[in-house]
Amino acid sequence: MKDWDYENEQWTKLPTYLKHLPLFTRHIDLFSVCMRFLWSIFLKNIAFKYYIRLQVKGVPFKELYRTQPKLIIISNHASHLDATSIAAAIPRRFWLSVYIAAAKDYFFSNPLFTFFSQHCLGAIPIDRKDRKGEAVNLILKLLTELPRMWLIIFPEGTRSQTGKVQEFKRGVSIFSEKTQTPILFTYLEGNLDLWPKGQFFAKPGKLVLHVGPVHPPAPIKEVYTAYKSWVLTINPNAFAIEEPKADVATSTTAPATKEDIDDFNQ
Repeated sequence: MKDWDYENEQWTKLPTYLKHLPLFTRHIDLFSVCMRFLWSIFLKNIAFKYYIRLQVKGVPFKELYRTQPKLIIISNHASHLDATSIAAAIPRRFWLSVYIAAAKDYFFSNPLFTFFSQHCLGAIPIDRKDRKGEAVNLILKLLTELPRMWLIIFPEGTRSQTGKVQEFKRGVSIFSEKTQTPILFTYLEGNLDLWPKGQFFAKPGKLVLHVGPVHPPAPIKEVYTAYKSWVLTINPNAFAIEEPKADVATSTTAPATKEDIDDFNQ
Protein backbone atom coordinates (compact mmCIF):
# COMPACT_ATOMS: atom_id res chain seq x y z
CA MET A 1 0.00 0.00 0.00
CA LYS A 2 1.27 3.47 -0.90
CA ASP A 3 2.54 5.58 2.00
CA TRP A 4 0.22 8.33 3.08
CA ASP A 5 1.34 11.92 2.70
CA TYR A 6 0.98 13.53 6.10
CA GLU A 7 0.84 17.25 5.50
CA ASN A 8 -0.84 18.80 8.46
CA GLU A 9 0.29 19.30 12.02
CA GLN A 10 -2.10 16.71 13.37
CA TRP A 11 -0.38 13.89 11.55
CA THR A 12 3.18 15.21 11.82
CA LYS A 13 2.81 14.97 15.60
CA LEU A 14 2.17 11.24 15.40
CA PRO A 15 4.90 8.79 16.43
CA THR A 16 6.95 7.58 13.47
CA TYR A 17 5.71 4.01 13.80
CA LEU A 18 2.11 5.12 13.25
CA LYS A 19 2.60 7.35 10.22
CA HIS A 20 2.26 4.64 7.59
CA LEU A 21 -1.40 4.04 8.43
CA PRO A 22 -3.75 5.04 5.59
CA LEU A 23 -5.74 7.86 7.17
CA PHE A 24 -7.95 10.59 5.92
CA THR A 25 -6.12 13.92 6.00
CA ARG A 26 -7.87 16.66 8.01
CA HIS A 27 -5.74 19.25 6.26
CA ILE A 28 -8.18 21.90 5.05
CA ASP A 29 -7.29 21.86 1.37
CA LEU A 30 -9.74 22.31 -1.47
CA PHE A 31 -9.80 18.63 -2.43
CA SER A 32 -10.58 17.43 1.09
CA VAL A 33 -13.27 20.02 1.61
CA CYS A 34 -14.90 19.21 -1.74
CA MET A 35 -14.87 15.45 -1.16
CA ARG A 36 -16.43 15.75 2.27
CA PHE A 37 -19.04 18.21 1.09
CA LEU A 38 -20.05 16.12 -1.93
CA TRP A 39 -20.23 12.97 0.17
CA SER A 40 -22.35 14.74 2.78
CA ILE A 41 -24.75 15.95 0.11
CA PHE A 42 -25.15 12.42 -1.28
CA LEU A 43 -25.42 10.78 2.13
CA LYS A 44 -27.67 13.22 3.98
CA ASN A 45 -29.74 14.75 1.22
CA ILE A 46 -30.20 11.79 -1.13
CA ALA A 47 -29.29 8.31 0.17
CA PHE A 48 -30.60 8.69 3.73
CA LYS A 49 -33.54 10.81 2.76
CA TYR A 50 -35.11 9.05 -0.21
CA TYR A 51 -33.57 5.53 -0.39
CA ILE A 52 -33.13 4.93 3.34
CA ARG A 53 -35.64 6.94 5.37
CA LEU A 54 -33.52 7.73 8.42
CA GLN A 55 -35.31 8.87 11.56
CA VAL A 56 -33.34 10.11 14.59
CA LYS A 57 -34.85 9.91 18.08
CA GLY A 58 -33.49 10.97 21.45
CA VAL A 59 -30.84 13.47 22.48
CA PRO A 60 -30.07 16.00 19.69
CA PHE A 61 -26.51 15.87 18.34
CA LYS A 62 -26.43 19.67 18.40
CA GLU A 63 -26.82 19.61 22.18
CA LEU A 64 -24.20 16.87 22.55
CA TYR A 65 -21.69 18.77 20.45
CA ARG A 66 -22.06 21.79 22.71
CA THR A 67 -21.45 19.83 25.91
CA GLN A 68 -19.27 16.88 24.78
CA PRO A 69 -16.17 17.82 22.76
CA LYS A 70 -14.97 14.21 22.90
CA LEU A 71 -17.19 11.15 22.66
CA ILE A 72 -16.95 7.48 21.85
CA ILE A 73 -20.19 6.72 20.00
CA ILE A 74 -21.19 3.07 20.25
CA SER A 75 -24.02 1.20 18.57
CA ASN A 76 -25.27 -2.26 17.78
CA HIS A 77 -23.76 -3.61 14.56
CA ALA A 78 -25.62 -5.77 12.05
CA SER A 79 -25.14 -4.01 8.71
CA HIS A 80 -22.73 -2.04 6.50
CA LEU A 81 -25.26 0.77 6.84
CA ASP A 82 -24.46 1.33 10.50
CA ALA A 83 -21.47 3.70 10.40
CA THR A 84 -22.85 5.80 7.55
CA SER A 85 -26.26 5.92 9.25
CA ILE A 86 -24.78 7.50 12.36
CA ALA A 87 -22.66 9.87 10.27
CA ALA A 88 -25.76 10.88 8.29
CA ALA A 89 -27.54 11.74 11.53
CA ILE A 90 -24.77 14.09 12.67
CA PRO A 91 -25.00 17.70 11.39
CA ARG A 92 -22.65 18.38 8.47
CA ARG A 93 -20.76 21.15 10.22
CA PHE A 94 -19.53 18.68 12.87
CA TRP A 95 -18.14 16.16 10.42
CA LEU A 96 -14.48 17.15 10.65
CA SER A 97 -14.58 16.00 14.27
CA VAL A 98 -16.07 12.60 13.39
CA TYR A 99 -13.90 9.51 12.93
CA ILE A 100 -14.99 5.94 12.26
CA ALA A 101 -13.13 2.85 13.41
CA ALA A 102 -13.36 0.56 10.36
CA ALA A 103 -12.14 -2.96 9.65
CA LYS A 104 -8.97 -2.61 7.56
CA ASP A 105 -9.49 -5.91 5.74
CA TYR A 106 -12.80 -4.66 4.29
CA PHE A 107 -12.78 -0.85 4.09
CA PHE A 108 -9.16 -0.70 2.87
CA SER A 109 -9.22 -3.90 0.79
CA ASN A 110 -8.82 -2.23 -2.66
CA PRO A 111 -8.00 1.24 -4.06
CA LEU A 112 -11.67 2.23 -4.50
CA PHE A 113 -12.68 1.29 -0.96
CA THR A 114 -9.49 2.89 0.41
CA PHE A 115 -10.21 6.18 -1.36
CA PHE A 116 -13.80 6.12 -0.08
CA SER A 117 -12.72 5.26 3.47
CA GLN A 118 -10.02 7.93 3.57
CA HIS A 119 -11.81 10.82 1.96
CA CYS A 120 -15.47 10.19 2.72
CA LEU A 121 -15.63 8.22 5.96
CA GLY A 122 -12.59 9.58 7.77
CA ALA A 123 -11.90 5.98 8.74
CA ILE A 124 -9.25 4.74 11.11
CA PRO A 125 -8.24 1.26 9.89
CA ILE A 126 -8.54 -1.45 12.52
CA ASP A 127 -6.45 -4.48 11.65
CA ARG A 128 -8.27 -7.32 13.36
CA LYS A 129 -5.10 -9.43 13.20
CA ASP A 130 -2.83 -6.65 14.40
CA ARG A 131 -0.16 -7.84 16.83
CA LYS A 132 1.46 -4.43 17.33
CA GLY A 133 -1.52 -2.46 18.57
CA GLU A 134 -0.92 0.30 16.03
CA ALA A 135 -4.55 1.32 15.57
CA VAL A 136 -5.17 1.12 19.31
CA ASN A 137 -2.23 3.42 20.02
CA LEU A 138 -3.29 5.80 17.28
CA ILE A 139 -6.82 6.12 18.64
CA LEU A 140 -5.51 6.64 22.17
CA LYS A 141 -3.20 9.39 20.95
CA LEU A 142 -5.91 11.14 18.93
CA LEU A 143 -8.41 10.98 21.80
CA THR A 144 -5.78 12.44 24.10
CA GLU A 145 -4.44 15.24 21.91
CA LEU A 146 -7.26 16.41 19.66
CA PRO A 147 -9.42 19.17 21.16
CA ARG A 148 -12.52 17.60 19.57
CA MET A 149 -13.11 14.03 18.48
CA TRP A 150 -16.20 11.88 18.08
CA LEU A 151 -15.20 8.27 17.43
CA ILE A 152 -17.82 5.88 16.04
CA ILE A 153 -17.00 2.33 17.03
CA PHE A 154 -18.92 -0.92 17.27
CA PRO A 155 -18.05 -2.74 20.49
CA GLU A 156 -19.33 -6.09 19.25
CA GLY A 157 -16.32 -6.16 16.92
CA THR A 158 -18.17 -7.62 13.96
CA ARG A 159 -21.65 -7.59 12.46
CA SER A 160 -24.32 -9.72 14.08
CA GLN A 161 -25.83 -12.26 11.70
CA THR A 162 -29.05 -12.55 13.72
CA GLY A 163 -29.46 -8.90 14.67
CA LYS A 164 -29.19 -9.79 18.36
CA VAL A 165 -26.68 -7.60 20.21
CA GLN A 166 -23.56 -9.60 21.09
CA GLU A 167 -21.19 -9.29 24.04
CA PHE A 168 -18.92 -6.23 23.88
CA LYS A 169 -15.17 -6.50 23.37
CA ARG A 170 -12.94 -4.55 25.71
CA GLY A 171 -11.54 -2.02 23.23
CA VAL A 172 -14.23 0.56 23.98
CA SER A 173 -13.43 0.60 27.68
CA ILE A 174 -9.69 0.69 26.99
CA PHE A 175 -10.13 3.82 24.86
CA SER A 176 -12.58 5.40 27.26
CA GLU A 177 -10.82 4.72 30.55
CA LYS A 178 -7.30 5.53 29.34
CA THR A 179 -8.37 8.87 27.85
CA GLN A 180 -11.31 9.64 30.17
CA THR A 181 -13.63 9.95 27.18
CA PRO A 182 -17.36 9.43 27.86
CA ILE A 183 -19.41 6.95 25.84
CA LEU A 184 -22.58 7.83 23.93
CA PHE A 185 -25.14 5.03 23.60
CA THR A 186 -26.95 4.72 20.26
CA TYR A 187 -29.13 1.92 18.88
CA LEU A 188 -30.04 1.24 15.27
CA GLU A 189 -33.46 -0.30 14.63
CA GLY A 190 -34.10 -1.91 11.26
CA ASN A 191 -30.49 -2.19 10.06
CA LEU A 192 -30.53 -5.98 9.75
CA ASP A 193 -33.67 -5.95 7.61
CA LEU A 194 -32.24 -3.40 5.17
CA TRP A 195 -28.75 -4.85 4.71
CA PRO A 196 -28.07 -8.16 6.46
CA LYS A 197 -24.66 -9.77 6.45
CA GLY A 198 -24.00 -11.54 3.14
CA GLN A 199 -26.36 -9.39 1.03
CA PHE A 200 -24.69 -7.47 -1.84
CA PHE A 201 -26.42 -4.13 -1.28
CA ALA A 202 -29.00 -2.44 0.91
CA LYS A 203 -32.66 -2.37 0.03
CA PRO A 204 -34.81 0.74 0.57
CA GLY A 205 -36.75 1.17 3.78
CA LYS A 206 -37.01 2.85 7.17
CA LEU A 207 -34.16 3.02 9.67
CA VAL A 208 -34.37 4.50 13.17
CA LEU A 209 -31.34 5.74 15.13
CA HIS A 210 -32.01 6.07 18.85
CA VAL A 211 -29.60 8.43 20.62
CA GLY A 212 -29.37 7.70 24.32
CA PRO A 213 -27.47 8.68 27.45
CA VAL A 214 -23.79 9.51 27.84
CA HIS A 215 -22.05 6.97 30.09
CA PRO A 216 -18.86 7.80 31.99
CA PRO A 217 -15.68 5.75 31.42
CA ALA A 218 -16.05 2.32 33.00
CA PRO A 219 -15.07 -1.37 32.66
CA ILE A 220 -16.65 -3.12 29.70
CA LYS A 221 -19.03 -5.27 31.78
CA GLU A 222 -20.48 -2.16 33.38
CA VAL A 223 -20.82 -0.46 30.00
CA TYR A 224 -22.48 -3.52 28.47
CA THR A 225 -24.92 -3.87 31.36
CA ALA A 226 -25.92 -0.20 31.18
CA TYR A 227 -26.23 -0.33 27.38
CA LYS A 228 -28.36 -3.48 27.57
CA SER A 229 -30.63 -1.93 30.18
CA TRP A 230 -31.19 1.12 27.97
CA VAL A 231 -31.71 -0.82 24.71
CA LEU A 232 -34.25 -3.15 26.30
CA THR A 233 -36.48 -0.13 26.91
CA ILE A 234 -36.53 0.32 23.11
CA ASN A 235 -36.54 -3.27 21.88
CA PRO A 236 -37.22 -6.06 24.40
CA ASN A 237 -36.01 -8.62 21.82
CA ALA A 238 -32.66 -6.96 21.05
CA PHE A 239 -30.64 -9.55 22.95
CA ALA A 240 -30.57 -13.34 22.72
CA ILE A 241 -32.11 -15.25 25.61
CA GLU A 242 -29.32 -16.29 27.94
CA GLU A 243 -29.12 -19.97 28.78
CA PRO A 244 -28.56 -20.77 32.48
CA LYS A 245 -24.98 -21.76 33.19
CA ALA A 246 -24.25 -25.14 34.74
CA ASP A 247 -22.58 -25.20 38.14
CA VAL A 248 -18.87 -25.82 38.06
CA ALA A 249 -17.79 -28.47 40.51
CA THR A 250 -14.15 -27.51 40.72
CA SER A 251 -12.41 -24.18 40.71
CA THR A 252 -9.55 -23.69 38.25
CA THR A 253 -7.38 -20.77 37.32
CA ALA A 254 -7.75 -19.95 33.64
CA PRO A 255 -4.56 -19.08 31.77
CA ALA A 256 -4.08 -15.51 30.61
CA THR A 257 -5.61 -14.81 27.22
CA LYS A 258 -4.00 -12.72 24.49
CA GLU A 259 -6.37 -9.87 25.37
CA ASP A 260 -5.18 -9.99 28.97
CA ILE A 261 -1.57 -9.79 27.80
CA ASP A 262 -2.36 -6.94 25.41
CA ASP A 263 -4.10 -4.97 28.16
CA PHE A 264 -1.16 -5.51 30.49
CA ASN A 265 1.38 -4.34 27.93
CA GLN A 266 -0.46 -1.13 27.07
